[in-house]
Amino acid sequence: MTTPPLTLADQAAQAERLLDPAVWAYLNGGAADELTLRANLTAWQRLPLWPRVLRPLGGGHTRSVLAGRELAHPILLAPVALQRLAHPDGERASALAAAAQGAGYVLSTQSSTPLETVAQAVLGDPGRGPLWFQLYWQADRGFNRALVQRAEAAGFEAIVLTADAPVQGVRDRERRAGFVPPPGVRAVHLQGAPLAPPAADTYCAGLPAHAPNWDDLAWLQGQTRLPLWLKGVLHPQDARQAQALGVAGLIVSNHGGRTLDSAPASADALVQVRAAVQDALPLIVDGGIRRGTDVLKAIALGARAVLIGRPALHALAAGGALGVAQMLRLLRDELEMAMALTGCRTLADAGPALLTPTAA
Repeated sequence: MTTPPLTLADQAAQAERLLDPAVWAYLNGGAADELTLRANLTAWQRLPLWPRVLRPLGGGHTRSVLAGRELAHPILLAPVALQRLAHPDGERASALAAAAQGAGYVLSTQSSTPLETVAQAVLGDPGRGPLWFQLYWQADRGFNRALVQRAEAAGFEAIVLTADAPVQGVRDRERRAGFVPPPGVRAVHLQGAPLAPPAADTYCAGLPAHAPNWDDLAWLQGQTRLPLWLKGVLHPQDARQAQALGVAGLIVSNHGGRTLDSAPASADALVQVRAAVQDALPLIVDGGIRRGTDVLKAIALGARAVLIGRPALHALAAGGALGVAQMLRLLRDELEMAMALTGCRTLADAGPALLTPTAA
């Protein structure tokens, strides 16, 4: 009899046994020496929780508020490309699992399932969390406008512009494994996307010239009625500039360690970004979150919610939609237990003192 997975690590082990080694390398590899990939994990692990005792816990809950909306818990699924690599039902299964667990879902531009299919699957669920669409900037503004308006028409509720990947990172593990998408798995939204003309015979081939800039962000805000979040912010000066432009919120992220190796761990960057914007902008963080205690630490550092990326793909590979729902429930249960054991009746009780005790 197979023991059911009890942790996210158990689901990852199951997924590794089931997936093609090249697919596993693509999903789990980081950039270059994978320093940032590892730092994302260890940064949360090195933060101690200082529990308080004998505090009233009656009526406690994991509810939180994000962008004016009450959520059952502060856990969302991150935009991850080509989810049909992990399971034939791909993004639709992940979105259904998120809706069943009251979690938010962010669909990638590089989805292997059409955005309309995903939206139709979950919009009718009254208990679902937010449904957002993530945009990778393309070389043509008209293509970007059409894709954003398509998401708006389908019922998505916010746009998430990823800003930290003007070019692909040097992903050595993936290249050594010889990963190529199998037949039938492709980024369905990018068919017909205009390619940036190469400006030089170099590795990047002129792509940075077509990367989004602050003017493009301001332009994009004028193309949709949906709130616009900016993903991939690590530097406090960028956070302040985004705030000045009136974005809806920031996602503190280093792309899961897949772009710039030696970028700071997301937990460390969250501290700097929070100090820069204070309470003026809601913050979400991703990268290396594997336990409910990590979620609680993120809230204590000033995040309103967290995004879960790789573990959702592990769960999808291990058990389809049911596996993803189980992963979300494991994290939520662990979060609730961590709250009770630290004396936090609600997430409003999780502040800086949870990580740095004071005598006052």
